[in-house]
Amino acid sequence: MTVSTIVRPRDAASLIPYRRSNAGKIEILMGRRHVKHSFVPEYYVFPGGRVDPDDRRALAATEARDDVTTRVARSCRNDRAKARAFAMAAIRETYEETGLMLGKPGGHIAENQPETWRHVADSGFAPDLLCLDYVARARTPTQSPIRFDARFFVADASQAEGELAGSGELEDLKWRNLEQCMKLQLIDVTEFLLGEFLPDYFENPPVQSSDRSVPFFCFVGMKSRVLNA
Repeated sequence: MTVSTIVRPRDAASLIPYRRSNAGKIEILMGRRHVKHSFVPEYYVFPGGRVDPDDRRALAATEARDDVTTRVARSCRNDRAKARAFAMAAIRETYEETGLMLGKPGGHIAENQPETWRHVADSGFAPDLLCLDYVARARTPTQSPIRFDARFFVADASQAEGELAGSGELEDLKWRNLEQCMKLQLIDVTEFLLGEFLPDYFENPPVQSSDRSVPFFCFVGMKSRVLNA
């Protein structure tokens, strides 16, 4: 593939919803992408997808912590509006794919939401960005015909609104502990997050700081690298 044919990565956002089981174990919500999907079919993933233009304009019940917005913005030329759009997309996509809404009552917001957010507004809730932490970034290889530049967020979903169902984009949608997740068919960045990053994140929660770096999972050629960003 020549430089002129390299596909430009599209902005995307993923959410890693977690809860604690009765035994105190961390459980993660994941599902399997449908066999007909063009991107990583039949692999288990966190909820997520492309950032839409209206994610910038949509209204939230709460805004993200300043350190979260600052750190995401650092990954996109200090564009804080774009950083917010990543967070909004993560919650929207999670609602669409799982049926769970990380939000607060937002009936008064509904009439002012963009048309593409009407289905979210109909839930009666608006996004709770304050519950999000920004934890990672990943970019697919330049050789890939479908490319994403994704930001990953983590949120305690134990108090999420709604019933686990979703649009059908993710099959076998279940809560699983980290050990169970690692036995699934995973792409490399998901395996890194579940096997190396998240165990330490939950065991030793990081300090809320704008200076905190996150792992940036990327590729040099076809070889993966993890940088600090």
